[in-house]
Amino acid sequence: MSVPHTPLAQRHELARRFDAVRRHTLALVETLSPEDQAAQSMPDASPAKWHQAHTSWFFEALLLRPHLPGYQPLDERYHYLFNSYYEGLGPRHPRPQRGLLTRPSLAQVRDYRLHVERHMHQLMNSCSDTLWPDVARTLELGLQHEQQHQELILTDALHLLSCHPWRPALLAHPPSHRTSLPMQWCRHDGGLVEIGHAGEGFAFDNEGPRHRQWLEPFEIGDRLVNCGEYLRFINDGGYRDPRWWLSEAWATVQAQQWQAPMYWLKDEHGDDISGSKGWSVFGLQGVKPMAPAEPVMHLSFYEAAAYAEWAGARLPSEAEWEAAIGLPGMQQLWDHAWQWTRSAYHPYPGFRPLEGVASEYNGKFMVGQLVLRGGSLATPPGHTRPTYRNFFPPGARWQFSGLRLARDAGSSSGHAPLPSPQRRPETAA
Repeated sequence: MSVPHTPLAQRHELARRFDAVRRHTLALVETLSPEDQAAQSMPDASPAKWHQAHTSWFFEALLLRPHLPGYQPLDERYHYLFNSYYEGLGPRHPRPQRGLLTRPSLAQVRDYRLHVERHMHQLMNSCSDTLWPDVARTLELGLQHEQQHQELILTDALHLLSCHPWRPALLAHPPSHRTSLPMQWCRHDGGLVEIGHAGEGFAFDNEGPRHRQWLEPFEIGDRLVNCGEYLRFINDGGYRDPRWWLSEAWATVQAQQWQAPMYWLKDEHGDDISGSKGWSVFGLQGVKPMAPAEPVMHLSFYEAAAYAEWAGARLPSEAEWEAAIGLPGMQQLWDHAWQWTRSAYHPYPGFRPLEGVASEYNGKFMVGQLVLRGGSLATPPGHTRPTYRNFFPPGARWQFSGLRLARDAGSSSGHAPLPSPQRRPETAA
C-alpha cells in the first residue's frame, strides 16, 4: 500500500492503519476462550495469547525503546518472554515452551497491548521530522509483521482445536471457494522475464531486488487442484505407493502414517470410498462434509509434489508462478490457499537484508525451506502482492497450503489423465 508523501498525511494514514491492524488482531480471537488462547498444540505453533503479546513486543523493541524518550515498559520481564528469534535483542523464552507461560494472564497481555498502543501514538505524534522517515519504515514493517501473525493466529488455533474431541468452529462464516469448472492449461511462451519487487509500495527484503530469469515455455493450471481431484490420488493408493514420493517424503509418510491431507477425517462407517462420501474436513467452520469442488488445503510440499508426479505434471517454480499471474484466465491466486512451488527459499541475486535488528527478519531462514506463492483465505485483506515469498519447511502442513499444477509446454504424458487439457489463448510475457 502506498503512503501519502506529505509528512502529516503520512503520519495520519499510518496511525489509522495501526489502529485498524490492532483491532483486527483482537477480532480474530473473539471466539476463543482465555484457555484456548493460552494453549500450545505443538512446537511449531504458538498460543494466541503469545501472538498478541509478541506483536506488541515488536513495536516496543524496535520503535518505543530506541526512539521514544523516557519510555518505560509496562513490565521489563516481557522483553524476554515475547522475543521470537532476534538474537541481537538478547535471550528469549524457548519456542516449544510458549504454552507454559500461564503468566502474564490474557488480561495482562491486553493491558500490555494498550500500553504499547498509547505510546506508539505518542511516538507518531511527537517524533521529529528528521527521525520520522526511519520510524515510518519500521512502523510499516511492524504492521506487515502483525498481519503475518494474524494468519498464524488462525492456523495455530485451528491446529489446537483439531486436537480437541469436539473440533469446535473457529469462525462462524469463513469464505467458500468452490469451483466445478474443469481445469484448463494457460501457456506461457517463456523467455527472459523479470521477477521480484521494484518501485513504490511495501515489500519484505526477501522480495527483491528485481532481477531477470530465463524460462522455458511452460503451461500452468488456471486454478488450484480441488478436493475431488486429490481424492482420486488417495483412492488410487497414492499414500501407499512410493513411486510418486521423494525419498525424504516417503520416509515421512511412513513415519507419520499420513493417509490424507491434514484435517481430513475418514468415516470408518462410510461405504463409498470412490466419492466424497465417508470423508469430512475440519476447518474454520468446524467439521463439514468434504466438498469436492473446494481447493485442497493443508498439504505439505511432499504431498503437493507427489500429487503432481502422479498426475503427470509438476509444481511451478516461483519464477513461473510470478510470470504467469497476468495470463488470461488465471484464477484463485490470492485468497484461497498458498501454493507450493518447486523453488528453494534462497536469496535473490544482489539480496541485501534490512539494516539493524530487522536484518534478522528473513535472511537467516534461507536454508531448508520451500517457497509458497499467492495467499490464503486466512491472509488479511491487503497483505498479498505478486512478489510475496512465503516459506515453510517441506513437511509443514498446518498452514492453508495447496497446489497448482504446471508442466513443460506440450507435455501431456503421465500416470493419471489430467482434467480437460484445453488451453487458454496463448500470451507471451
